[in-house]
Amino acid sequence: MIAYANAKVNIGLHIIDKRADGYHLLESIFYPYPIYDIIELYPKASGKTSLEISGIDLVPDANNLCLRAYHLLSERYSLPPVHIHLHKQIPFGAGLGGGSSDAATVLNMLNAQFAIGLSDRELCIEAARLGADCPFFIVNKPMYATGIGTELTPVDLDLSGRYMVLIKPKVHVSTAEAYRGVSPRSAEFNLIDSVKLPLQDWKFYVKNDFEDSIFLQYPEIQEVKLFLYEHGAVYASMSGSGSTVYGIFDEEVLLDVPEQLGTVYYPKAIQ
Repeated sequence: MIAYANAKVNIGLHIIDKRADGYHLLESIFYPYPIYDIIELYPKASGKTSLEISGIDLVPDANNLCLRAYHLLSERYSLPPVHIHLHKQIPFGAGLGGGSSDAATVLNMLNAQFAIGLSDRELCIEAARLGADCPFFIVNKPMYATGIGTELTPVDLDLSGRYMVLIKPKVHVSTAEAYRGVSPRSAEFNLIDSVKLPLQDWKFYVKNDFEDSIFLQYPEIQEVKLFLYEHGAVYASMSGSGSTVYGIFDEEVLLDVPEQLGTVYYPKAIQ
C-alpha cells in the first residue's frame, strides 16, 4: 500500500495562553498544501516492524512518529509486523507538519490495510496522542485550530486558484526555541474575521506571533518574507514556528531565488 502525506501551512498563529502543565494554547488556521512525503507500507511474514527512510539523511529510531503510530494501534489491535518505507520530500523541521502528516497517514494506512474500522473521529483521538498537529492530517481540510492545536473547527476558506511559493531558509528553528521567544497574549485581531477580508489586506491583520522573536534571531528568515513581497506576493508569512516562509500570489510565478535565501518548493496552484 502506498499513500501520500501532504504538508500544511499556518495562516495566522496566535499564542493566547499557557496551561499549568506548560502547554501553550493557540489559535491558527491549518491549510493543506500539496507537497508530499511518500509512504509505502506492507505486512511482513515475521520479525519486527521496521522503518526505512530515504530522501533525507535521517536514521530511524524508536521515537519516529511513523513507528509510534504503528505501535499505538498495534497495542490495541494486535497488528502483525509491517515494513514502512518513508520517502521524505517535505522539508524537515520547517513548520510544515511533515512528521505529523506522516504519522497520521500511517494511522490511516493501518486502519485500511487491516480493516480496523476506526472512524475519522476515532482516528483523530488516536492521532492526538502522537502530537498536536496530527489530528488535522486525518481531516485534511482547512481547519480553525484552537487549544494546543487538536481542537478543530471547519473554516470557510478557499484559496484554490492562487499560487503559493514556499522558501525554506538554510537555518533550522526548534519548536522549543520558538516558544521561548513568545509571551501569551490576546490576539489583536479576530483571525476568522481577518481571513474573510480581501487577500491584499491580510498583511495588516493576519499575523504569526512567532515572527517577531524569530526574525530578531534569524534575520535571514525575515529577508525571505521581504523577498516574496518584493516579487509580487499578495500575502507572505512564516509557517508555524518556522523556518519556512510562504508567499501567496494571484498568478503563477517562477522566482529567481538567490541560493543564500534558501530552497524553493513547488510554486504551483493551490488545490
